[in-house]
Amino acid sequence: MKEFDFELEMKVRDYECDIQGIVNNANYQHYLEHCRHRFLNTAQLDFAGLHNEGIDAVVIRAELDYKFPLRPNDDFLVRLKMGRQGRLRMIFDQEIVRKEDEKLIVKACITGVLTKNGRPVSPDILMEKFNRIGIEFPEV
Repeated sequence: MKEFDFELEMKVRDYECDIQGIVNNANYQHYLEHCRHRFLNTAQLDFAGLHNEGIDAVVIRAELDYKFPLRPNDDFLVRLKMGRQGRLRMIFDQEIVRKEDEKLIVKACITGVLTKNGRPVSPDILMEKFNRIGIEFPEV
């Protein structure tokens, strides 16, 4: 199994499901994003703080492969591995698995960049903070 930098446990809430009784596909993006935000918090970073410094993190591409649905009250894990592509892009390889049996629910690759005043900037500021807590960002 791939080694991940971060893992977050969550539970499906009833209102996240559609009439078919399964999680609506858009909610998986919320789960993935929440995991990325919590991951940033591990390095004592947050989106509001970055924004106040004039830096905004922007998703520029989201690739999701839906494998199996979650249902109300399912416990699940959202996992994340971060890498770097080129000089500007941050790559978040993520997956959602059902906790009880490790069944793969969603496999995702999210690409993001940092911007300052609307222009892309190097993610080195984030990399330095994560390196301090032992997380590295290999080229992918």
